[in-house]
This record gives sequence, structure tokens and C-alpha cells, in this order.
Amino acid sequence: MSANLEAKKVLVEEIKEKINSAISLTFVDYCGLTVEEDTTMRRAFREAGVEYKVYKNRLMLKALNELGFTGYDDVLQGTTAVAFGIKDEVSAPKIIADTMDKIKKLEIKCGMLNGKRIDAKMVETLAKIPSKEVLISKLLYLLQSPVRRVAIALNEVAKRG
Repeated sequence: MSANLEAKKVLVEEIKEKINSAISLTFVDYCGLTVEEDTTMRRAFREAGVEYKVYKNRLMLKALNELGFTGYDDVLQGTTAVAFGIKDEVSAPKIIADTMDKIKKLEIKCGMLNGKRIDAKMVETLAKIPSKEVLISKLLYLLQSPVRRVAIALNEVAKRG
């Protein structure tokens, strides 16, 4: 077996491991990005715990097919990069959407969430969901609000009584 074929098999296994460990995948067309724009986006991905890779389309398709995910032939055409959301569902779509707003060169092709293919509109919807920390802080505020109101009302009763 040739060394090149062996290297490709290793790469396909690496891709499969990344897909299995990811909560979400976001496929983007990155055509036209400058090195500076790409570097800025990659830095944001690293800070958020998202892996952003450019693989050969054939190898990515082979890995997806071997894992039982079919129907990505149309997506894996042209310049395609994939963002693997490891920590949460929304980090990768959020960074991509923010970058799209700033530089207008990226295009979301589709995504995968918990093993199911989602279209570009759904990926954009995911990007609009607040982060986990923001959602937790909003929940805590909502839970504290009634207790605070009761305390204020009891305090007012005590002042008048």
C-alpha cells in the first residue's frame, strides 16, 4: 500500500474522531477571505473551543459516509471549511455569523446538530441563541426576582407597622 493512501486513511480516521466528538458541525464556503481575516476568525474559534479545519472534500465526504451521514455530496463542492463545535452547539455558528456580518465573504453551506443535517437558515438561528452563560444568568435573575419582590414588600410592611 502506498504511503499516500495510508496517510489519507489516517486523515479520514482523524476526521471521523472529530465528527464523533463534536456537538455541532458548520460547513462554510470561505472563498475570498484574506489571511488576516482568516487568522482573526481562527483566533476567535480557538478562544471559544471550536476546531476549524479545511480538509479535502473527498476525505470529508468519505469520513461522513463511513459514519453513516449521507447527503453531503452537494455541500462538499468548491472551497469548504468545517467548524467543529466541541463545547456547545452555538459557538461555531455564532463566530461564523459575526465574521459574516463584518466581512461579508463567508457563506454558510449547512450544518450538523446532534447527528442531523440542518440547513443554513437553522445554523443562522443557532447563531442568534445567547451563550450558555448568558442564559444561566437570565434564569438566575428570573428566579431571584420573586424573592426580591417579597423581601421588598415585607420591608415596606415592617416600615409602616
